[in-house]
Amino acid sequence: MTMKQQLIVTLTVLLLCQASMTLADEAHQHHDEHEEQYSLVIGDDIASSTGIKTAISGPHRIKQTTRFYGNLTTAPEQTSHVRARFSGVIHSVAVNIGDKVETGDLLAIVESNGSLKNYEIRSPISGSVIQRHANVGEVARDQVLLSIVNTDYLWAELRVFPSQQTSLRAGQQVSISDGTLRFDTKITHILPAEQSSPYRIARVRINNIDDTWFPGQLVQAEVVTKEFDAILALRKSALQNLDDKLGVFVKEAEVYRFIPIETGRSDTDFIEVISGISADTEYVVTNSYLLKADIEKSESSHDH
Repeated sequence: MTMKQQLIVTLTVLLLCQASMTLADEAHQHHDEHEEQYSLVIGDDIASSTGIKTAISGPHRIKQTTRFYGNLTTAPEQTSHVRARFSGVIHSVAVNIGDKVETGDLLAIVESNGSLKNYEIRSPISGSVIQRHANVGEVARDQVLLSIVNTDYLWAELRVFPSQQTSLRAGQQVSISDGTLRFDTKITHILPAEQSSPYRIARVRINNIDDTWFPGQLVQAEVVTKEFDAILALRKSALQNLDDKLGVFVKEAEVYRFIPIETGRSDTDFIEVISGISADTEYVVTNSYLLKADIEKSESSHDH
């Protein structure tokens, strides 16, 4: 090979190397720009004013649930239908529909037809008067004069179909909700329903001393049927999708960066993390959609 040929080969190699380095630099620059599009710098004062809140990733006990439906009711011992002990004329009635009464409170006074003496009718239970069929001057015989119901506690009766029975037992944790109210407790017992019903009944006692629930109310229940300890879990409210990737925004100082993650099992509030971030990572749990919207807006402007 002549000196001229060697020089041509050397120049060709140098040009190829330079082209390769240029392409690599451009690719690296494009990657940096792409990564920059997934990052935002937001001052803590602005984040606070827009409601952006964070939490720290870590282990969590995942509680998987099964949903059931039913309604609230009272037990037989919570309702009393008050009658006169002896037939006679009603001289006075001390209560009206809606009145609250305590055990032993005076309800009415009746004059006995037999002795012509007055006797008192007092409340056998505490509760609210829901029916009144007694007026002064009327004759009390064997009819119901007053009906009283106690709603200091109620029973949620949940329908349990055959396919659900194996995952249910007394003592399991359950959350009762009507869409607004929520009460956490445990299943008291499981009973057969009426003979013609294709399901069983799971009964759950609800404390109603503050009178926020009522008989007949439709409810749904989330019953914990499986539990396990996740080494790393995040709140599901943190999840967002960017470019068909599921991930969360992590916070480092005042920089918010979108990180794709791989997830596993979940419950109502938390989801297991397989890979993507590590424990003790600060991530956005509230209003992360604002960060996503800002990034998508920036990408849209860049495309045009």
